[in-house]
Amino acid sequence: MFTLAEVASLNDIQPTYRILKPWWDVFMDYLAVVMLMVAIFAGTMQLTKDQVVCLPVLQSTVNSKAQPGASGKADFTTVETTTDQGEASAKTQKDSSGRKTNLDFQQYVFINQMCYHLALPWYSKYFPYLVLIHTIILIVSSNFWFKYPKTCSKIEHFVSILGKCFESPWTTKALSETACEDSEENKQRLTGAQSLPKYVSTSSDEGSPSASTPMITKSGFKFSADKPMIEVPSVTILDKKDGEQAKALFEKVRKFRAHVEDSDLIYKLYVGQTVIKTVKFIFILCYTANFVNTISFEHICNPKVEHLIGYTQFECTHNMAYMLKKLLISYISLICVYGFICLYTLFWLFRIPLKEYSFEKVREESSFSDIPDVKNDFAFLLHMVDQYDQLYSKRFGVFLSEVSENKLREISLNHEWTFEKLRQHVSRNAQDKQELHLFMLSGVPDAVFDLTDLDMLKLELIPEAKIPAKISQMTNLQELHLCHCPAKVEQTAFSFLRDHLRCLHVKFMDVAEIPAWVYLLKNLRELYLIGKLNSENNKMIGLESLRELRHLKILHVKSNLTKIPPNITDVAPHLTKLVIHNDGTKLVVLNSLKKMTNVAELELQNCELERIPHAIFSLSNLQELDLKSNSIRTIEEIISFQHLKRFTCLKLWHNKIANIPSSITHIKNLESLYLSNNKLESLPAAVFSLQKLRCLDVSYNSIPLIPAEIGLLQNLQHFHITGNKVDVLPKQLFKCVKLRTLSLGQNCITSIPDKVSQLLQLTHLELKGNCLDRLPATLGQCQLLRKSGLVVEDHLFDALPSEVKELLNQDTSIPFANGI
Repeated sequence: MFTLAEVASLNDIQPTYRILKPWWDVFMDYLAVVMLMVAIFAGTMQLTKDQVVCLPVLQSTVNSKAQPGASGKADFTTVETTTDQGEASAKTQKDSSGRKTNLDFQQYVFINQMCYHLALPWYSKYFPYLVLIHTIILIVSSNFWFKYPKTCSKIEHFVSILGKCFESPWTTKALSETACEDSEENKQRLTGAQSLPKYVSTSSDEGSPSASTPMITKSGFKFSADKPMIEVPSVTILDKKDGEQAKALFEKVRKFRAHVEDSDLIYKLYVGQTVIKTVKFIFILCYTANFVNTISFEHICNPKVEHLIGYTQFECTHNMAYMLKKLLISYISLICVYGFICLYTLFWLFRIPLKEYSFEKVREESSFSDIPDVKNDFAFLLHMVDQYDQLYSKRFGVFLSEVSENKLREISLNHEWTFEKLRQHVSRNAQDKQELHLFMLSGVPDAVFDLTDLDMLKLELIPEAKIPAKISQMTNLQELHLCHCPAKVEQTAFSFLRDHLRCLHVKFMDVAEIPAWVYLLKNLRELYLIGKLNSENNKMIGLESLRELRHLKILHVKSNLTKIPPNITDVAPHLTKLVIHNDGTKLVVLNSLKKMTNVAELELQNCELERIPHAIFSLSNLQELDLKSNSIRTIEEIISFQHLKRFTCLKLWHNKIANIPSSITHIKNLESLYLSNNKLESLPAAVFSLQKLRCLDVSYNSIPLIPAEIGLLQNLQHFHITGNKVDVLPKQLFKCVKLRTLSLGQNCITSIPDKVSQLLQLTHLELKGNCLDRLPATLGQCQLLRKSGLVVEDHLFDALPSEVKELLNQDTSIPFANGI
């Protein structure tokens, strides 16, 4: 027989699951234990004491009258025999005090055992076992959802996360933070006139953002745009380990929600097992009521073994009948209570929609107004938890709030990135400006805005970047980089940026990442926009109008434009430099260029242009044109540049130009000509009639020789002919005494004339990749040339006379002027 401990183990659930067992489940568990005890007690009593005791029923001689038969002899014999037996019985009765049954002990045991199975009702014999089986089924039904793999895994995960969320230090500190913040806001509201921001804009309301402008707005934590930032109270100082644990909990809750909200298996299984228990209760009650009266003390037994013992009928007593009947009544009472609880459970399951759960009350109490409502199994589990303690769901809701998560990130970020650590990351760039580059952080640390001497701030891959009013302390800040960082700003911060920011770089994947406040920075001088823009978004790149950028001078767009956005014309009169770098998309419509009358520098790179756009020749103030990396094959239109009196620089590198037209001689003011990486096979004499030419770059073409006319370029300072087929250097080249940079690498030159000593201003000489066997000793007479500016093979340098090498190795304080 089972022991109580062995059977009760079926009802053992991990203690952590207790939070998912409402009062009715707990009560039913206790009822099941009591029913188990009833079953085991009854079974034990039955095994040790249950039996029947039987005595034969003696038939009266009066009832044994002879029946008339067909043969008179037979009747006589029968009567005689009966008479003799009667006389013998009468004699026996006279001799003894009782009736003799002629049964010995073994025969009584045999009859008792047989009548136990024949005369005793089946329910009296199997009642304890039925109770045990029914109870086990009810226990299994109650706890099946804790055991079934597809629900057990989710429940175990939920209970684990719930416990950690309840005990996490962040839960208490987050709730305390909102309480402190609310009190601080109330104080600020009462004493607002006494607290003024550190920076107050001197500008008029013109240019301030509209209601649709994405300044910082939050639900839950409310950061006002009209008051200074509130200092974080000391209660929010979080241990690093606790902060990391809280971050992990946010991620676990997010993944668990996504995993559980898509199904309602747990809910259906719980409803199913409750229905099974209810049906089981009805079934037990119905058939038990019919058999309760069959358990009685007296029974008549007809074993049909007269040939063995001489008697046909026995009267038996069941000694356990009274006890079993009392236990059965107790069991029926327990099962009735159990059934009514099942009915109540079904009523609770269908009374309200348990597949929906609202945190409305939690939102009101905790000020986390962004806690989302949940559904399906996630909602059902939270409803079950509420039956245990509503505090669990309240504290759990903190980890569903994005406001809470962002606040945690902010606190952890400020704890990690202190002022001293940020100061170590500040560097000086090529322009000798102090810059700070922050990459892939959860936000912008508050200590950044204490770096008041910072000139440039770069924020990259910081999706939750917020710029508070404290930025007004950074009076030196003039350049801001936002790389995949749709930053939000407070009103005071915007006022400061509007008046102080001069240069802004915005890199994005989608135009929605560009903050709308960018278009309201009226004092902005330079704007760099880098990202994909399709033709549908070309209404200034899906942006708002640039009309407010009245002081914008430089606009740099690196994208995939098919035409110049019409909204550029809003700022066209102010622009002095326009740069469009396409990704190979053909730029077709260029008529709007005509409106940019003040543009001095124009770059149209990688735009698949096949000719120089005619609209360019209308730009009367144009000084520099860069058409790098296009598909230009002919430049016959170059003659039209003669009408642009200020035009001085033409960059046509990385194209497919095969010839330079002689009409280039009409561009009298041309000072720089870049034709590298084309398909040139010669340099026409017209190029050398440009007396003002200071820089000529024809590198990486197929030019076999340098014309002698190069000597006419007396103002030439930079000459690049690297990567061609030149084998001889004309002596006229060395008449260009103002040369500072001479690039002759990767050609077929066999010797360098001694007249190279005439280039007294030479600072950079490239000779590597030629067929030289020696260098002229007269290189030592180039007073400004040093080894760092001499690009040759090591063995050629080592072959120079020692005094020449000494001259070339000397340090100089004269800055190099390599400028290309």
